[in-house]
Amino acid sequence: MKFLATAILAAAATAVSSVAALNPIEVKGNAFFDSVTGERFYIRGVDYQPPDANGDTADPLKDYDVCSRDVPYLKNLGLNTIRVYHVDNSADHSECMQLLEDNDIYLVLDVATADQSISRDYPMYSYNYVLAQHNFATIDVFQNYTNLLAFVAANEVVNDVNSTNTATVLKAVIRDMRAYIKAMDYRSIPVGYAAADVEENRYQLAHYLNCGDEDTRAEFFAINDYSWCGSSSFSVSGYSTKVKNFSNYSLPIFFSEFGCNLVQPRPFTEVASIYSTQMSSVFSGGLVYEYVQEVNDYGLVNVTAGSDEVTVLTDYNNLKAMLAKTDDPSGTGNYKTSNKASECPDYVAGLWEASNTLPDLPEEASAYMTDGAGTPLGTDGPSNQWTPANSDDGDASLTGSQSAGTSSARSGSSSAGSSSAIATTTGGSSSSSSASSAASSAATSSSAANANLGHAQSAVSFAMPAAAVVVCFIFGLAVF
Repeated sequence: MKFLATAILAAAATAVSSVAALNPIEVKGNAFFDSVTGERFYIRGVDYQPPDANGDTADPLKDYDVCSRDVPYLKNLGLNTIRVYHVDNSADHSECMQLLEDNDIYLVLDVATADQSISRDYPMYSYNYVLAQHNFATIDVFQNYTNLLAFVAANEVVNDVNSTNTATVLKAVIRDMRAYIKAMDYRSIPVGYAAADVEENRYQLAHYLNCGDEDTRAEFFAINDYSWCGSSSFSVSGYSTKVKNFSNYSLPIFFSEFGCNLVQPRPFTEVASIYSTQMSSVFSGGLVYEYVQEVNDYGLVNVTAGSDEVTVLTDYNNLKAMLAKTDDPSGTGNYKTSNKASECPDYVAGLWEASNTLPDLPEEASAYMTDGAGTPLGTDGPSNQWTPANSDDGDASLTGSQSAGTSSARSGSSSAGSSSAIATTTGGSSSSSSASSAASSAATSSSAANANLGHAQSAVSFAMPAAAVVVCFIFGLAVF
């Protein structure tokens, strides 16, 4: 299917001289808007993290051969956004970012890498100047691209009922990233979080990230949600409950991952609801998981490793058809500006153990706020995964309910990965119920150091609430 890529790239090259830079996207009330035209912006996207020729996690935005192979297929889907989970901040991304811009595609970017992320095992020890330098340098590298939509400070750090203590560090990281953007006098770039859909604490976490002083709050809340399976419905999937429960939430919300694969091929009937007035007063679209087919069976296309050959799958065509026939709601979609910041959730042992007292920015990182982060050190830079045994000072202080070593990736909540160097430490899509036995085995054997990379390396189906699985599966069989 090289003709598709060639045709679209040729058209983009012809038009580039007359195409202005994409307008930055900004937050107003609980929605996103084009900062120049004032039009409501809905995310129509795909999660994009193709592996390298060896099947390992790689930065797709530093390799023009990779992004130029894929952007035509992304454009052809009718997308306006991709999410990338992992980049090398020491690399040059200008060619791929320009190509995305030429094709009207924005970027939602996760800042974490395997070695620079919040640890569930030792969250306070991982909150150090190494992490700050990495995050701030990543901001430096990408802030000038007007098609950078938002930064994701972390992915699924809280992935079950026993990891809520990590939220204290998560909120501190969001605060620090916002402060750095302001200190460097960059344009306002939204900073937020991509959450696992954990039934027991999804709302506590959302409200926690939106409570307290304004400069400590997230600027959006995203959810990795796999509750709509097959030809489900607004009510059966639980979408209606989420809309109701978030109706007074004052931040933009979107699905950072969606696309249950219990019924295959995926019909993507949820698209009609996501971009409807049923949801537009609360939700601002979403990103389908994922672009490239891996062993977890969520891909839209097959790509031969080390090749420029792309084969579209039935899921690709189904998604394209649904997006093509589903328009965004007219006008502003009933967004709200009157919603207030949340009340901080109360501490409840065993259920919600985050502290409302955030740790200060590490002293060694304070100079970054005036002098800048310095040279990006990339994926080969120092790791922030300190422990009581190897931290620089040997005694990272703990605040509030934080205690080292109480949070880890657990077999009911993390997916096994196809990239062993990273996936054994990532937070996969999670809920209160157990994942498949393959996920359980792989996650149990993992070191669980990093909690922030997405599902780009997942290798098995995601954990979902048991009741939702049964209902969705039966519903899907009835339809198909």
